[in-house]
Amino acid sequence: MRLLTVSPSTPDPALVAEAAHVLRAGGLVAFPTETVYGLGAHALDAAAVQRIFAAKGRPSFNPLIAHVPDAAGARALTTAWPDAAARLARAFWPGPLTLVLPKRAHVPDVLTAGLPAVAVRVPAHPVALALLRAAALPVAAPSANRFTELSPTTAQHVQKALGDRVDLILDGGAASVGIESTVVDLTGARPTLLRPGTLSVAALAEVLGDVPLPAPSPGREDAPRPAPGMVERHYAPRATVWLFDASARDAMAARLAREAVDARAGALLLSPWDARPAPALPLPMPDDPAAYAQRLYAALHQLDDAGCAVVLVERPPDTPAWQGVRDRIERASR
Repeated sequence: MRLLTVSPSTPDPALVAEAAHVLRAGGLVAFPTETVYGLGAHALDAAAVQRIFAAKGRPSFNPLIAHVPDAAGARALTTAWPDAAARLARAFWPGPLTLVLPKRAHVPDVLTAGLPAVAVRVPAHPVALALLRAAALPVAAPSANRFTELSPTTAQHVQKALGDRVDLILDGGAASVGIESTVVDLTGARPTLLRPGTLSVAALAEVLGDVPLPAPSPGREDAPRPAPGMVERHYAPRATVWLFDASARDAMAARLAREAVDARAGALLLSPWDARPAPALPLPMPDDPAAYAQRLYAALHQLDDAGCAVVLVERPPDTPAWQGVRDRIERASR
């Protein structure tokens, strides 16, 4: 595994070209996007895409997102481009939005978990866009971590999680958004929200003129998912996560005393902890949903690295703006 450090705003073309060469040769390249670091492979090379599944330990029923440099790149992978796709792309690309659309025949089934639709996104990070343009091919890129574990927001997180399973890492600094993209399915009669993110339902509705439907249950645990991030337990640290409401702080302190006597406990808190006992490593979190999302995975990595066996997480408000964050911490606690 090699690591190349690049400017997050003006990446060196020679270094980007080196990473692009690895992708064209069927290798794996981890690179920064504005959401999290992705583990990239040539999206139209089935063998290269299969290397992603092997490196992550990811089950074949979980599809991947194809990253492209612009809307034209997305249309080249899809058989339909409805008006809703055009409006969403104009409003939010480049950015943390993934669209699911009917796929063309040349898109390999391994990329889409055998489903007839492909997930596509135009990332907003200058390094990601430079890499996509230099490689001149769509890049499959789930989060660069082991399956169900914490997503990486820095190159160091990638190194810790994957090590020599990746051929090259482009270190472009910390991700600015911090959680994975919002995913909207446009294959049905009405748009469907498959995965919430920092792009809110309200923002989508302003463009669509309609509120996206919630995703239906995928059924069996091994049933193909229409989008990434839809398994029950996901985005999880090594530590056990306990969620609590601010009003239940005393009850959580009692549980901490009762069940975690010998465990090192951390906490992600929106308000000061005033109960006893207290977690050993309390981390204050921002009360703004975008700032919280940017900090979330880094904070959980920090507590994992400190050896915490338990992490207490105070639930943020149950409002649309917090939907993406609440989804991640709920799945981490299962």
